[in-house]
Amino acid sequence: MIGSVRVGVRTRQWAGLCLGVFTCITAHTASAADCPGHPDAIGTSRTLAVDPREHPRIGTMQYPETLPLEDHEVVLTFDDGPLPHNSNQILDILASECVKATFFEIGRMAQVYPVGVRKLRDAGHSIGTHTQNHPLSMDRMPIDRARQEIDDGIASVKAALGDDTALAPFYRNPGLLRAGDVEDYLASQGIQTWSADFLADDWRHVSPSRVYDLAIKRLEEKGRGILLLHDIQARTVAALPRILHELKARGYRIVHVVPATSGQPATPTEPQQWQLHPPSETVAISHWPKIPNFVFTGADTLPAPALSDFDWRDGQLMTLAEPLDRARRLARGVPLPREAPWPRQSPLPLDNAASALPVPAESIFEIQEKRHAATRPVAPSSHHAEQTVPSERETDGVAR
Repeated sequence: MIGSVRVGVRTRQWAGLCLGVFTCITAHTASAADCPGHPDAIGTSRTLAVDPREHPRIGTMQYPETLPLEDHEVVLTFDDGPLPHNSNQILDILASECVKATFFEIGRMAQVYPVGVRKLRDAGHSIGTHTQNHPLSMDRMPIDRARQEIDDGIASVKAALGDDTALAPFYRNPGLLRAGDVEDYLASQGIQTWSADFLADDWRHVSPSRVYDLAIKRLEEKGRGILLLHDIQARTVAALPRILHELKARGYRIVHVVPATSGQPATPTEPQQWQLHPPSETVAISHWPKIPNFVFTGADTLPAPALSDFDWRDGQLMTLAEPLDRARRLARGVPLPREAPWPRQSPLPLDNAASALPVPAESIFEIQEKRHAATRPVAPSSHHAEQTVPSERETDGVAR
């Protein structure tokens, strides 16, 4: 019975694997055949369905995760539209290459040019939002006002589409300016926050050639990822055909991202696929492994050393003489050392120290000096504004 169940499970696993491979091959073949009249088109290699609730923030420019792309896969995204003249040309270029992309629309632009938003839907592109007025202060804006910007932008794009289901739960902050409260609010609404993996700086005052160079160079450094462009820029219109042509020449493939639905569930992925550079056995990890907790066989401590353990001469200990008088040291300006942090040992009784070590007479160390020389006033130091004159007793101690 158990053996038959295992065989059945393995058969279903192989069937699922074969079906997935067949689906990928069919999708790739269909994408190549869906661009009549353009045999050199790069096309769209596959469609990736994602669940915003499982991965609420993507794009390695700001977040740990990005889209689960394979090597040499690219997702094209465009911000700030629609703007009829330039956005329509972008749509024509993408159509000629049979490429599907993701657009993040500004609510105010959608109100003014609703036809442009509907063109995106009719062409099969994914449509996200980009706030209502494109404020460059989402990172420091009060959360109530930020919510209003987000909600108004969604409402305006939905009104332009005339269909709530046509809007994807995708969102991108203007200027990629992030704030934790804003991201938490978006996640609570089931909206996925998009950043990017690399840019082409097409919003700057640069040439179309520079836009092309930056896009290809940064993609080559990453190997895959999300490219951020702007469909309202004329320089992007001029650079896009060359970018798509070079992507195909270098073996890159375009991936179209859509939100998961009941009819199109999320594409099965593994957690490491959502990392741009997942850890592997050939790449050193960025942290050392934790040291395991060792179990000791015994917790007995060693006995403290006894006095008999030391090899003293004749079994006697020598003690230092008593410390000098503190007042005498201060007379010469010598700073006294601080007390030792460890406890002092109690002196041992030395009953026979007098007979073993004779004490010299005090007169041996006396120096005969004139009494009036000790009371001579001391000149004030240039380093101190005021200095006291030592007493006769203190000077006598210094002399000694």
